Amino acid sequence: MPHAGSCLCSNPEDIATLPVLTSEALHIFLEIGARKRRMATEVKPSTRYQPADWFTSNYAISTNAERQRDASHQVRQEARHLRNETDNKTKWDQYDNTTRLADRIDDIRKWKEILERSLADIDQEISDLSEAKEEAERSLAATNTPLEVTVECLTLRDGRQKIDLVQDGVEAELHQEHSVIKGIRKQLQQRVDESFEQLCLLQEARQQIVADLQDKNIALGIDIDQYNLTEKSPGISYKPDPCRVPKGSCTPQNWEDFSRYNKERADAEMRSSTRLREAIHHTLHQTDNDLAAQNNATDYATRKRQHEMKKARDEDEWQKKNMEDEIAQLEADIRAVEEAIRAKIAPMKLAQTRLENRTYRPNVELCRDAPQYGLTDEVKQLEATKAALVEKHKQARHALDCLEKQLHNINDDLALKNNSLMLDNRCMDVRGKLKPSPLSTTDKNLALTGMSRESSKVLA
Repeated sequence: MPHAGSCLCSNPEDIATLPVLTSEALHIFLEIGARKRRMATEVKPSTRYQPADWFTSNYAISTNAERQRDASHQVRQEARHLRNETDNKTKWDQYDNTTRLADRIDDIRKWKEILERSLADIDQEISDLSEAKEEAERSLAATNTPLEVTVECLTLRDGRQKIDLVQDGVEAELHQEHSVIKGIRKQLQQRVDESFEQLCLLQEARQQIVADLQDKNIALGIDIDQYNLTEKSPGISYKPDPCRVPKGSCTPQNWEDFSRYNKERADAEMRSSTRLREAIHHTLHQTDNDLAAQNNATDYATRKRQHEMKKARDEDEWQKKNMEDEIAQLEADIRAVEEAIRAKIAPMKLAQTRLENRTYRPNVELCRDAPQYGLTDEVKQLEATKAALVEKHKQARHALDCLEKQLHNINDDLALKNNSLMLDNRCMDVRGKLKPSPLSTTDKNLALTGMSRESSKVLA
């Protein structure tokens, strides 16, 4: 709120319009007005200077102006120099960083190409190892037939009876073949397991390379975008804390070591895979050779045993024929001996009757004359002859029994030989499954052109 005195003093004509004042207020108002009039009429005292001060002041102003102009000129020159320096530094820093981005892009592309070649190589190696693994699995499955044939042959040969149930060379070779097949299956199964493990390692190395390639593709795209950015590009702006170091950042050496480790690991796994494929190739050929050699040995032993068995059977048949002929002759001789024994009955009766009748001679006529001695000798001779014939008959019957027993043994042995020979023939028929099937026209053409060898080279 303005002071009452100032309001009244500024417009005296409005006094009439003011409200009625008290006497004391009016006195104060009049006193203030009189004081203001006195102050307006009085002359104020002022400071006086000398001319030298005036020249000094002018000289100071001129000197200060020149000094300020020199300082301003210096500042302008320094500002121009700083502007040029900062512009050049900004330009060259931008150029250097653009060059660094280009070099970084080249480095990423170089490693990207290296990793892509490694990826192509490892894909090819995975394909080759998978084919080798499948070949080993097919070879492993192909051993089922030889194993079944061997077991069936052993089972068939267990059907031999009595003396023919011997541990011959065929049985030894069959057991050896069984052991060889078991060993081959174990080796092939081991190679299949190793192939599976190696494929897992190759897949792991491939996944690392793929992940590294994906990261490099993203980084390459980002760096190419930054390389193409200019001061006039849209989307550039101030960023909060752009100089921060992101969490998980690494050094360029660590970056290169990581990619080099992935490539070297992939190369190492591919070298291991190559060695494994060579081992699989060698195992397949070695097992094929071992199985073929054992197969030939078993077949040879079986054929040899068949020859021996045929020879023994032929011998039994020859002995059987001779025994049957001998029995027939012996039976005829026995009948002749029996006939001879029966032929001695009448002479014996005649001699004994003569002796008996001559005992009835009377008195002195009953003498031991020559007929008496002759008849007595005849009876004794007939008795001795009959005893000899009876003994010989017994011997002949005994010989006939022995011949018949031996013939029965020969027949039994012949039956055994026929049974054993039949079993060996069945074994050979069963082993016919192991013989390779005749080549078709396509297989012959592949063998002639060498394409089959080329397909097998992939394993190595």
